[in-house]
Parts: sequence; C-alpha cells; structure tokens
Amino acid sequence: MQTPAALGYRFPAEWEPHAATWLSWPHNPDTWPGKFEPIPAVWEELVRTLAEFEPVHILAGGESVMADAQRRVGQLQNVTLHDVPTNDCWARDHGAMFLTGPLGSEPALIDWGYNAWGGKYPPFDLDDQVPRYVAEYTQRRRFEPGIILEGGAIDVNGLGAVLTTEQCLLNVNRNPQLTRPEVERYLREYLNVKKILWLGGGIVGDDTDGHIDELARFVGPRTVVAAVEDDPTDANYAPLAENLERLRSFTDQDDQSLEIVTLPMPMPKFFGEHRLPACYLNFYVANGVVIVPTFNDPADSLALATLGKLFPTRQIRGIHALDLIWGLGAFHCITQQQPS
Repeated sequence: MQTPAALGYRFPAEWEPHAATWLSWPHNPDTWPGKFEPIPAVWEELVRTLAEFEPVHILAGGESVMADAQRRVGQLQNVTLHDVPTNDCWARDHGAMFLTGPLGSEPALIDWGYNAWGGKYPPFDLDDQVPRYVAEYTQRRRFEPGIILEGGAIDVNGLGAVLTTEQCLLNVNRNPQLTRPEVERYLREYLNVKKILWLGGGIVGDDTDGHIDELARFVGPRTVVAAVEDDPTDANYAPLAENLERLRSFTDQDDQSLEIVTLPMPMPKFFGEHRLPACYLNFYVANGVVIVPTFNDPADSLALATLGKLFPTRQIRGIHALDLIWGLGAFHCITQQQPS
C-alpha cells in the first residue's frame, strides 16, 4: 500500500484552518481518583468556548454518558454528540489523526495503534477503535501504520518538521521491535515530514513518558515555544534546560534556524503527595482562539500574554485546569483537530 507521503498527504499544523474539533466525554472516575465530580464542568466550559469558533464533535457512548453530555452541551449550536463508547477521554492520543491531501484527493486520516501509554491503564480496546468510527463517519480513507503512536507525542509545523521525544517514541513499552531509524521512517511516510527534531524527556508527574505537548510546541513555521523552569533545585530544571539547549541547535526542514520563545513553568502543583504535570504548553489552537490551561498561579498572566503575542489574530482564553490536571493531562490532551 502506498503511504500518505507518497500520495501527497501531510499532517497539517494545528493553527491551520479547522473543520471541527473532536473530543471524548469524561466518564471514568478512576482517571481522577477522588476528584471526578468537577471534571464534566471543565469539559462544558471547554466545549462552550470551542463552539463559539468551530464545530465540535463529542464521543459520548452509553446512556449515562450521553445523558450527561446532552444535559451540559447537547443543545449548543455547533455541537454534535456521537453514541460511541470510549474507555477514557484522551482524544488527542486515541483519536484519528486527520490529513490534508492534494486538490481532488480522497479525504484521509491515520489510525495509529493505541495502548494507553505503554499499557499503563487497561482496558483500552474501545479507545483503540475510535479512529475506525471517525473514518466511517467522515467518509475518509483510513491509513493504518500498524504501530503505536499517540497524538500528544508529536507536534508539526505543517511544512516538513516534527518535534518529538526519545523518552516516548523510543520507549520499549510502545514499539520495542522498532529501531530509531525505523521510527523516523514511519514519521516521514505517514506525516510527510523531512526533519525529525528529537528532544530528551518529560516533566515530573507526566505518565505519558514525555509527550511533546508538555515540553515544546510549534507556534509558527519556524517558531517554537518551550517550557523552562527557573528554579535550579526543581526536578524539572535539568530536563527542560537540556531540551532548550537542543532546541536552540535545531534547524527546520529547510535548514533554517528556529526562533525559540520560552514559557515559564507554574509553581509545583500537588494532589496529596502526587506532583502533577502542570504546564502551559498543553494549550489548544482552534479557529480564532487559543485555549490555555491556568492554575491560579503567578505565572498564569505571563503565559497568557506570551501566547497572545505569538497568536495575535486569535483570542487567548485561559480555563482553570487544576482539577483537570489531576487526570495527568490538560486541554491539548483532550482535543483533536479536524483540518478544513
């Protein structure tokens, strides 16, 4: 079978125009042990915000899940609910990865394998079927590489460069049969990228083994925003400093230098004794708006202002995410864009 790249498809940058955003409605109390009650309201605020700017599709399978989603957001314009069951709510990682193709080409998406971040949270059989349903619903060709890859593990500029991490994509709990060059070949053939930019590892509390959407993100063709920790005694200081050093040495697909902009880390956040992966990099870029996790932290205002300068044509909306982050993810983790 010909690969997407061979056929002229590519995985577009998140800031390119969207046809819709896809989410999965939260329903698994084990994802937020002892703190599930406020979580659906976070989704409600997110969906109400997104629906101002673009259509929203929500997987809400099962009677009680559908009833909750229907009561909170089902009557909103621009919102479509789907009676499709999921094991959990992390649509970035278990959702379809939509492609754009040459004029006149058949709409397409990628259906990567999904194993709940290296088998950490079984069962995940329903989540692994989500791209198949989305392909049928949107009438898209479905490319199936046959390897594990989560959407939060990669970030692209849409022109041929991809950011990722060694800790995640080279982890033995994902694709132990693949060498680094083989992983790179899959990225080139399915995302249509030419340059793979490898960072090291992730932040404390991140159970994804170093997803890039907690560390560094493209915000323009050659501009990357990166998380930094200013406190040398903090456990995140060294890994983020190493990532920043690598970023400053990278070039894009045309061997042009990258512009690196830094975002501060919030002060350490805990639930009991557990340090949470609180980070401003888990923002989501939609049509006309950037949705940013905030934490009632002194750094919130600087993070919002910095992203405002980077996305001057979009509104910047901060949504409180301290409850959400106890599930070990934020707004980028729960959204998946469908490009126009």
